[in-house]
Amino acid sequence: MSPEISPGISAGKVRIALAGGGAFGAKHANALKRIEDVELTTVVSSNLDAAREFAAEHGVGRAVGSLDEALAADDVDAVILATPTPIHAAQTLACLDAGKHVQVEIPLADSLADAEACQAAQERTGLVAMVGHTRRFNPSHQWLHRRVEAGQFSIQQMDVQTYFFRRKNLNALGQPRSWTDHLLWHHAAHTVDLFAYQTGSPIVQANAIQGPIHPELGIAMDMSIQLRTESGAICTLSLSFNNDGPLGTFFRYIGDTGTYVARYDDLVDGKERPIDVTQVDVSMDGIELQDREFVAAIREGREPNASIAQVMPCYRTLALLEDELTAQTPG
Repeated sequence: MSPEISPGISAGKVRIALAGGGAFGAKHANALKRIEDVELTTVVSSNLDAAREFAAEHGVGRAVGSLDEALAADDVDAVILATPTPIHAAQTLACLDAGKHVQVEIPLADSLADAEACQAAQERTGLVAMVGHTRRFNPSHQWLHRRVEAGQFSIQQMDVQTYFFRRKNLNALGQPRSWTDHLLWHHAAHTVDLFAYQTGSPIVQANAIQGPIHPELGIAMDMSIQLRTESGAICTLSLSFNNDGPLGTFFRYIGDTGTYVARYDDLVDGKERPIDVTQVDVSMDGIELQDREFVAAIREGREPNASIAQVMPCYRTLALLEDELTAQTPG
């Protein structure tokens, strides 16, 4: 059942605060500049000097050192959270409780209980609450989604590789992180959600195994996940922080009428022949398309694609996988 959404903003700009001045914060700041009738009014960072530097770089009028300051501002209608994973849920709740629409970068939470608390807050407030499951918006995956919806392609199997070389706790810019990323709750979330979304069928079976725990980071550096939908489609997902080679996530779609490989915004068929996806949407930037959906949902007073309600099955599956992996861990 679709959640109830409060009436939209009929006139004027949608005024947004951005929390997080890292690599993904910059992606959102640049994307928002290309969206009509949107104003980025505030940048938030726990490091006020960093917030001021980011604000100056992106032409934002206000820099603050806490989310509470942004939530108290009269010129903030909505918040985009590009902050560390461990505080996503608490910050999402804070935004909703303050009466602000919110988009939180993936993952919504790193536990099912926290994700469910966010869903309950959205239902209580009626505000737009969206999660940054960007793969739903990338033109390459959109092209395939439309073929599935038109009955032109039925997915039999997805084979997905998510590979990084991250044996030290560094972010995408090579800078030290204050928190530890996670293969399951962050990187697997992309594929678990996308698989169900693309097949249009709920996941009914999920299995996982993982490699050794890193002695310093305290997480598994390698993981393998198997999924099956109610329709019978299967997915094999391999994830690694140990991969010293081509980096990123690569999706192979095997279907009844063809095979396709998506590499971010590039799409080829099974024989590596390029497919033109430049006309699928108004932009080739998945983050921009994601932000456009967030703003449109606020304006129109409707549920967005990748709403909390829509992605909750993903987090239920991740919780089941976590229980399975915990049971496998000695001691």
